[in-house]
Amino acid sequence: MTDRHPTTTSHPPPALRRRLGLVLLVLYGVGITVGAGIYVLIGTVAGHAGVHAPLAFALAAVVMAFTVGSYAELATRYPVSAGEAAYMREAYGSRLASTATGLLTVIIGIVSAAAVALGSAGYLHALVPAPRPVLVVAVVLVLGAVAAWGILQSVVVASLFTLVEVGGLVVIVMAAAGGDLPFLSALATLPPADPAVLSGIAAASLLAFFAFIGFEDLANIAEEAKDPHRNLPLAMALTLVVATLLYVLVAAVAVSAVAPAELAASEAPLSLVFQRLAGTSPATIGVIAVVATLNTVLAQMTMVSRVVYGMARLGDLPAVLGRVHGATGTPLAATGAVVAAVIVLALSVTLERLAVATSMATLLVFALVNLALIRLKRRGTTSAARHVTVPFWVPVAGLATCLAMAAFAALP
Repeated sequence: MTDRHPTTTSHPPPALRRRLGLVLLVLYGVGITVGAGIYVLIGTVAGHAGVHAPLAFALAAVVMAFTVGSYAELATRYPVSAGEAAYMREAYGSRLASTATGLLTVIIGIVSAAAVALGSAGYLHALVPAPRPVLVVAVVLVLGAVAAWGILQSVVVASLFTLVEVGGLVVIVMAAAGGDLPFLSALATLPPADPAVLSGIAAASLLAFFAFIGFEDLANIAEEAKDPHRNLPLAMALTLVVATLLYVLVAAVAVSAVAPAELAASEAPLSLVFQRLAGTSPATIGVIAVVATLNTVLAQMTMVSRVVYGMARLGDLPAVLGRVHGATGTPLAATGAVVAAVIVLALSVTLERLAVATSMATLLVFALVNLALIRLKRRGTTSAARHVTVPFWVPVAGLATCLAMAAFAALP
């Protein structure tokens, strides 16, 4: 008598888990966007724009808003990991374009994580007298372990980091508001019609533009977001608004408390502002800066591992990288590959070269994303998923501004 019931059953492979609600998505987006940038960038922006540094950040936010709009529509049309690669495949039906864009996104994330890991090691070196290469490897391995642990755990840790780094900026603003510093007047100061001043503000806006990079990483954790069609665009918009408010207010306080030339000459401009306003020790801002850099490294490695996973699921990378571990719910092979790449790059390339490469490559990806949405809209392509819809001129403006930024950045 034969057994009619099979002794084995086939189960679908483990998939990513939807664990992230709106609050965690916003904290993730704000954390990776604010990151370490404002803690060092404010001096350079003030050096170009002077007392008009808040205006430079505001203008950069307006420019970035166009690309945020394009990402919001595409991320809700196609809420998948490896978002940029998926967008290109839908727009052009080209595996080559999809793979190239996905790999560029991976490279950007790895380069960015390596650059910030170097910066984190620099801050840590002042607190822990260990060789910098050892600190770099330790930082990346520990954060890689957190990323492999689980998406909820990774984002919760990143969110705690976010609260610390944002808290540091809020303390600066509150210290200024509690004193007699007339920092609000810096927000109402309009620049004169002087070509030199306006040119300085334009150059500062280009620099400030890169302080807003990071929101796009939300698109690549779409498969782990709860109700992505509602929460992803809201998280992107709120990330931009929160980052803009923080940057503009902190810039106003900074140029009011310290002369712009002095800010530009300082290696730790916000540490200088802290000391002037609150009389705090440089070690205080050093600890906050370490937390900010750790947050960026963790968020970037988490994001890149999802892009690698998504590309493997699309068939653009080896299938082993698309496997999800049943216990952790994370792509362990993809995470391990990313961790190894970050360590190798951080130990072999200088920080300045990594930063320049990240900036230009990111602008190229932004331009491609806007171009993909333009093509989809012109073809009248629809999506089965309910999604945000932005006017046609939004991706057009996003493409134009990204190309203009890239051209301006390439000038000697």
